[in-house]
Amino acid sequence: MSDINLNSLKSLLIFKTLYETGTATKTAKDLGITQSGVSRSLAQLEENIGIPLFMRHKKRLIVLPEADELYSEILGLLSNLENMKHSIVALREFGASRIRIASAPALGFAYVPKIIARILRDNPKYNVYLDIMPSPEVVRAVEAGYFDVGFVTLPVNSQALVVDELISTEAVCLMPKNHSLAKASVITIEDLKGQHLVIPNQPNLAADQLLLELSQKNIHIAGKTEANIAAIYSLVANGVGITLINPITAYDHQVTRDDLLIKPFKPAFNYHFGLAYKQKWTNNRLIGLLKEMLPELPDHLLAKCTDS
Repeated sequence: MSDINLNSLKSLLIFKTLYETGTATKTAKDLGITQSGVSRSLAQLEENIGIPLFMRHKKRLIVLPEADELYSEILGLLSNLENMKHSIVALREFGASRIRIASAPALGFAYVPKIIARILRDNPKYNVYLDIMPSPEVVRAVEAGYFDVGFVTLPVNSQALVVDELISTEAVCLMPKNHSLAKASVITIEDLKGQHLVIPNQPNLAADQLLLELSQKNIHIAGKTEANIAAIYSLVANGVGITLINPITAYDHQVTRDDLLIKPFKPAFNYHFGLAYKQKWTNNRLIGLLKEMLPELPDHLLAKCTDS
């Protein structure tokens, strides 16, 4: 069997049409070539692959089983070519046909999916892979090349990555609607005396600041429960305690339930979030697009000032 080349691909497309129409005359008309050209292409294809595809009987073509199987393979090939076309379009538009995104939990459950949805609304054939992991793991995964970009909690110490700050917010207090502090307009650190706290079981700057502040002010809490962010909301809703949390995540989760209250908290504990990526992605269109597609946040979610 000869090697498959571009002429062979052309012969395969002629064969596909011949298989579908059943006659060389109709095939020639559909493809805008001569009938003799169809016959010559079929003969070359059969010689190339070393097997007959049709049996000739009284000027009629009878499809052989080998032709059935080849036709199925061609359909798969054309599907792959179509996918490749979309990849090329994405490469031309963004400099990449896919992006692998890692996100810290604070943004990964709702905020980053909103960004992805905005990108895919205009570019539905673009390929995206998203995973959620603790912020330090996001940094390590992007440094190792397992992910292209990462949404991280700042600060980030990495000599290998470019890190752009995106958002600064102030922590809020989350509690059940029937909590004893439910009528307070603002929760202060003094209000936490005797309260049971629910805090993230992963490194969390606001939670660390809060515990330090409580210790320095000699404010004694009843106790604390540590859990991942996904479980914190259920724990609070079930009356385990109250929590101090990033407001973006808090408001995203409140949309799906009405048994929780979100209250401002003083003194302010700020969260800073950024986008981390390798230097080679700096001028990539996708990095700019991720920043352009950031959902706008209400003023009450933004920090009044940011740390320099």
